[in-house]
Amino acid sequence: MSRIRILPEAVANKIAAGEVVERPASVVKELLENALDAGARTIRIEVEAGGKRMIRVIDDGHGMMHDDALLAFERHATSKLRTADDLLSISTLGFRGEALPTIAAVSRLLLETRAEEEAEGMRIEFAGGKLVGVKPAGLPAGTTVSVADIFYCVPARRNFLKSDSTELGHIASLVTHYALANPERHFVLKTPTQEIVSCPPAEHLSDRVYQLFGRQALDELVEIPAASAPFRAAITEPALEAGEEAATLSATGFTSRPEVQRPNRNGIYIFVNRRLVRDRLILHAIHEAYRNILPHAVFPAVLLFLAMPYDEVDVNVHPAKVEVRFRHPQFVHDFTRDAIRQALTKARSIASFAAAAGVPGAPQGAPQGAATSEGALPGPPRAIIPPIGELGVGTGIGSDGGTGAGSDGGYGAFDLTAAPLPPVEQRFSFEPGTAFPNAARIAPVMDWPGTNGAAYGDGPAALPSPEQIADLKPLGQVSSSFIVAVNAQGLWLIDQHVAHERVLFEQHLEARRAGKVECQRMLMPLVVELAPRQVVVFEKIAEELNANGFEVAPMGPRSVAIQAVPAGIAATDAEQLLTEILDGLERENAAISIATLQAKIAASTACHAAIKVNMPLDQAKMQWLLAELARTDAPMSCPHGRPVVLRYSVKEIERAFQRI
Repeated sequence: MSRIRILPEAVANKIAAGEVVERPASVVKELLENALDAGARTIRIEVEAGGKRMIRVIDDGHGMMHDDALLAFERHATSKLRTADDLLSISTLGFRGEALPTIAAVSRLLLETRAEEEAEGMRIEFAGGKLVGVKPAGLPAGTTVSVADIFYCVPARRNFLKSDSTELGHIASLVTHYALANPERHFVLKTPTQEIVSCPPAEHLSDRVYQLFGRQALDELVEIPAASAPFRAAITEPALEAGEEAATLSATGFTSRPEVQRPNRNGIYIFVNRRLVRDRLILHAIHEAYRNILPHAVFPAVLLFLAMPYDEVDVNVHPAKVEVRFRHPQFVHDFTRDAIRQALTKARSIASFAAAAGVPGAPQGAPQGAATSEGALPGPPRAIIPPIGELGVGTGIGSDGGTGAGSDGGYGAFDLTAAPLPPVEQRFSFEPGTAFPNAARIAPVMDWPGTNGAAYGDGPAALPSPEQIADLKPLGQVSSSFIVAVNAQGLWLIDQHVAHERVLFEQHLEARRAGKVECQRMLMPLVVELAPRQVVVFEKIAEELNANGFEVAPMGPRSVAIQAVPAGIAATDAEQLLTEILDGLERENAAISIATLQAKIAASTACHAAIKVNMPLDQAKMQWLLAELARTDAPMSCPHGRPVVLRYSVKEIERAFQRI
């Protein structure tokens, strides 16, 4: 008897459902995408018992005709593809033709739909993958899909579902993400007892962020100016000669201020052509944008929207359509990094004392901006930017703990890329971003947990600005390590070591770009024995070390002689500085660009050359340091991400003394 046999269709459908439908939020995702593809302007989602008892998605899209509605329940039946070539340029969120048949295979499904050109609609009912009935019905134009008793015919799968509140939280998070990606559409999420999300159409993305998260969250974010760049730089000359056009890549969105720090990457959300995706390449680009701004073990919150021609991205690489592959990955990576870095450079925000001290009620030791545990959030599930487990892929977008991109993004081994690209202002076209909305026009329906209003005073106007540093009058030092200064805005503390480190870091980078890094020769060459891996790294970066003020010559199989070091480095620090640079790159589990290498060398050099703690400074030196700090591009943090300046505003002082 043959051991190999073809599975019955019912079994095959249930296996397919296991790939597409992991939990109620997976059902909502598929139905939401179908509604968006149908051109719906208003989408209403109703759930009961966290979606386990009932999910109903109502849209006012173009609906389906009689024959199309029946065909939609056949495997791989879709209106969005015609030929295999269409897979090379997918413009819709859904395209596999698996959503309805796989959902119907594990639930009781009722489809009610009417196309605008037909006089009456139809009602189609399935139970466990079997057609129960087809009836004509008087219906408005559009489609309503009701999914009841999910996994009722697969009890083992149903037993793995979480509590009603947990499943509802996943659905609320998912609806929030699609509402962010489509601000021009109306989204409503309701349960029998409450309305969780209600977002009328918004003119700008900032309006939609305000609707979903409130003013406090908007104040913590920096808008990424609209940026665009042609793919021409990523296309080879033979391709251009063959007539290939250089399409355009654009980016918009929001990224968090450096003082808003998360313990993991779960606050990073990436949309490619309005599709919520996870991509290690983009995650690595975001990490690179915050290099020398955030500490190593914390992460930002980012809402990033990339738009590109559909043939520049392949979305057909995962059953749940949450992973993508880019045609020109390196170009997309560098563009994303530079767009976010440009936004952070413009913001130049500085933390206040309350922001640096943490948030009342947050877990002890949690970074600023980190959400509290699920049990600490009272009331109904909130549409925050939480861990995303609702996409049917396990850990969710960006939940990996690493800092580098995987081999799928071309970052598998240590290697140097080509020469540094021109400054971002010369490569990309940045347009002024949209102004934030008037707070009185929209009533927020959600909060951003983990922060409170006191953390940032009275909103954006109360945030310290770097220009205020130039007005500071130094009063003295605390422990010969921290400068105490005042101005009209309040009391300031400046860490003298990291402040000088930031100044030297930017001066070193500027001198390196101009090819004028000064060096000082050693009286006697210093011979250093390197580890085998350090030897490999040294051979790769020897030329760049020389351009940064080092003169290091091989003296044997594993020995090198340090003959000169950058100006300001003590001879006693020469060996430690060189090994620190080599070890830092050895730990880099990713490819590294020339610009990143230069920043790493500059950061290490600045740290060793900067004023140390426990060093008394006179009034003139303190005044000079504050003036130089005010001229830097990023005075809020040192190259390693530690805060440089903290401000205790006048209002915070008055509040502490209970005067207001």
